[in-house]
Amino acid sequence: MKSTKYIAIVIVMIGLSCEQEKKQLKTVASEVTTAKKKYVVYQVFTRLFGNTNTANKPWGTIEENGVGKFNDFTKKALAEIKDLGASHIWYTGVPHHAVIKDYTAYGISNDDPDVVKGRAGSPYAVKDYYNVNPDLAVNVEQRLEEFEALIKRTHEAGLKVIIDIVPNHVARNYKSISKPKGVKDFGEDDDISLVYHKNNNFYYNPNEAFKVPEWKNGYSPLGDEKHPLEDGEFPETPAKWTGNGSRQSQPDMNDWYETVKVNYGISPDGNKDFDELPEGFENEAYKTHFEFWKDKEVPNSWIKFRDIALFWLDKGVDGFRYDMAEMVPVEFWSFMNSSIKMKNPNAFLLAEVYNPSLYRDYIKKGKMDYLYDKVQLYDTLKHVMQGHGKTDNIPPILEELGDIEHHMLHFLENHDEQRISSPDFAGNPEKGKPAMVVSATSTTAPTMIYFGQEVGEDGSEHAGFGAPTRTSIFDYVGVPAHQRWVNNKQFDGGQLTSQEKELRDFYKRLLNFTITSEAMVGSYADIHQYNRENTEGYSDKVLSFVRWSGNEKLIIISNFDDTNIQEFNLKLPKEIIEKWNLNAKDYEVEDQLYHSFKSTLKVENGLGSIKIKLKALESFILKIQ
Repeated sequence: MKSTKYIAIVIVMIGLSCEQEKKQLKTVASEVTTAKKKYVVYQVFTRLFGNTNTANKPWGTIEENGVGKFNDFTKKALAEIKDLGASHIWYTGVPHHAVIKDYTAYGISNDDPDVVKGRAGSPYAVKDYYNVNPDLAVNVEQRLEEFEALIKRTHEAGLKVIIDIVPNHVARNYKSISKPKGVKDFGEDDDISLVYHKNNNFYYNPNEAFKVPEWKNGYSPLGDEKHPLEDGEFPETPAKWTGNGSRQSQPDMNDWYETVKVNYGISPDGNKDFDELPEGFENEAYKTHFEFWKDKEVPNSWIKFRDIALFWLDKGVDGFRYDMAEMVPVEFWSFMNSSIKMKNPNAFLLAEVYNPSLYRDYIKKGKMDYLYDKVQLYDTLKHVMQGHGKTDNIPPILEELGDIEHHMLHFLENHDEQRISSPDFAGNPEKGKPAMVVSATSTTAPTMIYFGQEVGEDGSEHAGFGAPTRTSIFDYVGVPAHQRWVNNKQFDGGQLTSQEKELRDFYKRLLNFTITSEAMVGSYADIHQYNRENTEGYSDKVLSFVRWSGNEKLIIISNFDDTNIQEFNLKLPKEIIEKWNLNAKDYEVEDQLYHSFKSTLKVENGLGSIKIKLKALESFILKIQ
């Protein structure tokens, strides 16, 4: 749910001092890994994927701008996503969240524009956790069945299904009309006379009414349109605390005012009304965590979210992406994720955590499978792509995260981040190529791409709420480059330009290589630092490292310079030559992406050397034959 304009979160970035940049790194990283194969997650914003409407009217209605449906994910579409190299598909925005369209004919209450962001609504303001967004269904009454059919089609295509769970907050107007018998709504049993109680689902300001934020800079909830419910009021007494933690009865317009914060048993002064994990429990398996919680009394919100997760597992969902997981105590995740793993040991659990000091706790104590590698690898790669960062800053990150490298999922785009092609990011999708090679091949962790990234989508549409550079998640909008690939729902790229086709071919080659290469789940070592110190012409615009397994030895090198050829004799240090058991002779090497570059690795006096000539933004994955 992070957005640079609307969310204020203090991120502690681990600095890289000049001394760190210059220090000699360990040549050979740890070879310990639990990875058996490399995963690729294809994130798709579900309501935008199949929309072929090109109107893109700011604040346009669903009728004016169109919307994609579950049924747009045809067997052909899913087969193409699978062939791109994906193993998992994250259907973003599936749970029923607040929307402006009138669905009262189906028993769904109207949502007030004063507490909804955009006309289509934020996917992170969930209104009913036991159903799906009615916009996504052809037959609203059968919307859950349509999603179940999509799960079945996805599995038949050989893909696993991931959906969102947003544990920190729910929509201001949360009301489930689909909850199973015996399940109570969030807040239904709360004692609203209290600011806080362990088993209250929300925090309250007793005797105070909620007030809609004061709009600034000419903002109006639906642009120029005046909606019947847009009156600057939303009935809520007593006022609940807002999702980002604001305790004000009238939050600021930059707060997450459309949501209310869920109470996990932490009092306003920070005390925990639940058991903490025993010392050393970070080393225990999920079954031990599950057993620990069996006889413990836990806050009611914990039980509610656990039951929600188990409900979706029963529907066939294979995993979850957890929004802003670090805003929820790690003990809850121990409880939640161990329960999930007891039901499905192979469930894919991905969390949004931005504070590096918390990574190991949320992985080891919270039993997360994967976290975003955002504030370290992504941010550093972004600076390099923009031309004002050095590749020298990348190897220290990979070393610092070495003990948890498999758990740090890599990406260059997602719904929160700017599109690579946006002028505010790189302005050119080609600049994503070397970064994507590094992102996808440097560790055993999963790779994630965002729909449209593979064809150079630039996010330039003025959709309504928020500014361009990110494809809107709040309004109905068409996604032009992606629509050219959709090609009137033929999903064959028939309208793509030649450059877009070439870009998608690059992603397809790279991702498919990563999921089939043994070395991608093997060992890693940096050779960048060695070449910076010992190789003439090797600059901070280049990055190199090696990956290997018993049967495969790879040398990966990328040129981030967007104008200049890089030519030099790449060197392999003594430690690598010894580790690989290479003799003093010549070895053929061939690029595995396009098979158009071949060279010779010469091993002499315990050192290796390869003549390299890289075009601007070119990368090689060289395999020793």
